[in-house]
Amino acid sequence: MADRAMDVYLNDHLAGAMLGSDLAEQICDRHEGTPLGDRMRPIAAQIDEDRQTLLDLMERMGVSRNPVKQAAGWVAEKASRVKFSGLASGEPDHGAFMALESLTLGVEGKGCLWRVLKEVASQHPPLASTNLDQLIERAEAQHRALERERLAAGTRTLG
Repeated sequence: MADRAMDVYLNDHLAGAMLGSDLAEQICDRHEGTPLGDRMRPIAAQIDEDRQTLLDLMERMGVSRNPVKQAAGWVAEKASRVKFSGLASGEPDHGAFMALESLTLGVEGKGCLWRVLKEVASQHPPLASTNLDQLIERAEAQHRALERERLAAGTRTLG
């Protein structure tokens, strides 16, 4: 069984990964048939793969899922559907901008997860079979792509 700090840390990131995966899919669905939707589709698939990688890692480390955090992530995702639809501001572009900003921050957090796990890998044998360098590079590439989209959406919305 993993130690308590690792258990809490990984469950926190799992809740964020679930929210991020659902949010990426929301962006794809809302912008289907547009350049943004086309650019988001492969990013959304990667984000979901990263969520699955985290689940697999948790299983190998003996970390059980925290149902309260999973439920909180589910509720947050459902609430985000209203927030990011543009209904709150009356501007769909504002909703897209905020969704992209939230997802960009989430991917940055995921990169932080992989980097700290790399730092403690020698103390947790199941981490040895996880290609953390590849996950770090992928998070950085996702962040760069999302940041371009976020800035473009912010310029359209706020400019």
